[in-house]
Amino acid sequence: MKKFNQFLFATVLMLFTTVAFAQSTIKGKVIDGDLNSPLPGANIIVKGTTNGATSNFDGDFTLTAESNSGEIVISYVGYVSQTLAFNGDTDLGTITLMSSDVGLDEIMIVASVAVDRKTPVAVSTVKAADIQLKLGTQEFPEVLKSTPGIYATKAGGGFGDGRVNLRGFSSENVAVMINGVPVNDMENGRVFWSNWAGLGDVTSSMQVQRGLGAARVAVPSVGGTINILTKTTDVEAGGNILTTLGNDGYQKFGVTYSTGLMDNGFAATVSAAKTDGDGYVRGTQFNAVSYFVNISKEINDQHKLAFTAFGAKQRHGQRQNRHLIDTYRRSEDGIKYNSDWGYKNGEVTFIEDNFYHKPQISLNHYWDINDNTSISTAAYVSFGTGGGGGTLGSDAVTLGDDADGRFKFQSSEYRIGEFGPLDFDRIVEENIANGANGSSAALRASRNDHNWYGVLSTLKSNINDDLVLLAGLDWRSYTGKHFREVTDLLGGQFIINEDDVNNPTGVARVGDKVAYNNDGIVGWLGFFGQLEYDVNENFNTFIALNAANTSYKRKDYFNYLDGDDLQETDTYNFFAFGAKGGANYRLTPEHNVFANFGYFERAPDFDAVFPEFNNEEINDDAENQKIISFELGYGYRGERLSANVNVYRTSWRDRTETIPFQLNPDETGFANILGVNAIHQGIEVDFVYKATDKLNLTGMLSLGDWRWEEDITDVNILDEDQNVVEVVNLFIEDVPVGDAAQTTFALGADYRFGLDTRLSLDYNYFDRLYADFDPSDRGDENAADPWQVPAYGVFDVAMTHGFDFGPFRASLIARMNNILNTHYIADALDGSGSNAQTALVYYGFGRTFSVGATLKF
Repeated sequence: MKKFNQFLFATVLMLFTTVAFAQSTIKGKVIDGDLNSPLPGANIIVKGTTNGATSNFDGDFTLTAESNSGEIVISYVGYVSQTLAFNGDTDLGTITLMSSDVGLDEIMIVASVAVDRKTPVAVSTVKAADIQLKLGTQEFPEVLKSTPGIYATKAGGGFGDGRVNLRGFSSENVAVMINGVPVNDMENGRVFWSNWAGLGDVTSSMQVQRGLGAARVAVPSVGGTINILTKTTDVEAGGNILTTLGNDGYQKFGVTYSTGLMDNGFAATVSAAKTDGDGYVRGTQFNAVSYFVNISKEINDQHKLAFTAFGAKQRHGQRQNRHLIDTYRRSEDGIKYNSDWGYKNGEVTFIEDNFYHKPQISLNHYWDINDNTSISTAAYVSFGTGGGGGTLGSDAVTLGDDADGRFKFQSSEYRIGEFGPLDFDRIVEENIANGANGSSAALRASRNDHNWYGVLSTLKSNINDDLVLLAGLDWRSYTGKHFREVTDLLGGQFIINEDDVNNPTGVARVGDKVAYNNDGIVGWLGFFGQLEYDVNENFNTFIALNAANTSYKRKDYFNYLDGDDLQETDTYNFFAFGAKGGANYRLTPEHNVFANFGYFERAPDFDAVFPEFNNEEINDDAENQKIISFELGYGYRGERLSANVNVYRTSWRDRTETIPFQLNPDETGFANILGVNAIHQGIEVDFVYKATDKLNLTGMLSLGDWRWEEDITDVNILDEDQNVVEVVNLFIEDVPVGDAAQTTFALGADYRFGLDTRLSLDYNYFDRLYADFDPSDRGDENAADPWQVPAYGVFDVAMTHGFDFGPFRASLIARMNNILNTHYIADALDGSGSNAQTALVYYGFGRTFSVGATLKF
């Protein structure tokens, strides 16, 4: 019996020993091969099992395997997976994952991508996986709404009509770049997101650089830079088919295919999608066809070419006009109410709509001159065609204010119900009855076609192990073609329009130009240089200089006879320069601090030079705008907590402000008012906390103090004979800047049910949103501050699940925005008295949802 007990004990001990010996502990660190920085959230799984782990903020991971040997698979969306062997307890050291996009590292040089804890700027980066999870049916910039300093809305609510403000600055003052190529309008700086429908499908990453940013080219980055990197072409062959369905008839179908990098150095990726729907807001039906093509060729070890073309041909109805809160409440459609549409022959017909096609085409050449020096050059072109709808003739289809300042319909008998859609059929009947007198009311389109050519070239040279030189040029040529054309005579044969001095008949038919016809010609030549000095891995500093000449010319085909010298203006040049520098210091592996400072000038907008929209009254006093900005930041990267704190101050001086005045009963003039200055300052905090291996918590708090700086009083406006025509006062001192929430707050939770299922919940809160207003309208020193919109918060939820579907890999994504169906005002324009009764507003969307599926092959 004693021997049996000894045998039993030895057997059990051997079994436990065998089990113990069968377990292995695998360690490693995963880094991004493009940025040479930790890659948190990478998936590490024992091949052939469901046993896995994810990397932490520093890219480190520890995984216990139930066997003594085997293989692990390390993967991350947008990167090439690696399979590594282990044998017993194994420390794999540093594992570098390379981007799955061919040539992405070269694009990152041109695009001035900031590196976390190295580039001394405030930066937030959203990867492709998070874009896919959070986008749904939202506007593309709304993906950034949980980013410090960002305020993004759907504006009127039409497809692609969203807008974004950064640190209180509107989109005209926020640089948007796609693969390093600026896309802000060359005349006014605006960005129209509908031009890039489908961009979310092909974005590799989106980086928000707040404040000065890392861009070396001179761009209108008063508030910051939104840097979008698209896919190039995949290293591995394959593709996917996707579909998404959502509220209000939203449906999207798309396909992508990549050849992969072939032995001959050739690779290609093509993608296309079709999107349409009825729109959440009434009368905003939409359809879009988007496409993306990238073809690359490795010529040899030194030269690589890449061709990229993408765009979207789209048309959508718009809610162009804001309304009183009372109007929404009285309307049967509630917050979905829209006055800018109607019915004709039983079909929806838009009063206001947008149609545009803006393909962006570029050819990139990458040249590795030697081990230390390379040149990346992008030659690009964009041909934009399209515009926005509107009305001609009588006010039967338009809106206005009555004598009491209340918004109402003019000629409301043309509506189907008090707040109903427009009855186009009645207007058609009246126009037919007019006979030889033509149409009294018609529809038109305000066109804004353009041809844009550019070259952006960047030289990178490693002078020594510590010093890197970047230098280059930025050349652009832009011609904007502005005109209105008749699109629908609504039953008539013509409409009378006498705005064209070269058309003595004064008769216009469908396709004819009316109201105005002119070209804006903009030239740009800029140079930039930057020195980066890495004293050691803990201290990085840089100094950058740029200079650019902007030239403006205007051609007017309506106000001047053909052959008249005044039909084309002289060229007006504006030279501007900028300088910035910064440093980042890693106090310990966990703590870093940074600081940056910069001064740059920005040429006035095109309209500031030609404020009266003619070729005779030129604003010779147009001044460069001056921007001074500095920032201090602190970062912490612990095992579970990652956090950032930034303090900033931006001074925006000599903002162009033109004031019209009456010279005589038949003539108006304008005055250029300098000193309309603003101060934008604040503090931003964001964090990610890895509560468990499966749960990440995120948060953000942004507190802004954005105000107009000082009053401008007793400015004498003189005519050409130096007589005082008018005295101007602008009482703006300490008045809050409107149009963006100055307090934003976000909390989020991201939970992984294993490696293939992910649940995300986000809460966003917005406060201290003041109604937008024109500072030149504040001539009353007793005027109240602009109306403050009620604070609001919304919950969003999303879930994704991946699984094997036969030989394919499939994934499902479901998303619901504003799950509590909160009613809130997202945009407001200040009214008389600066109160809720007179403000004109856009409501945000209520509850919306989408479900999507992707099948990879």
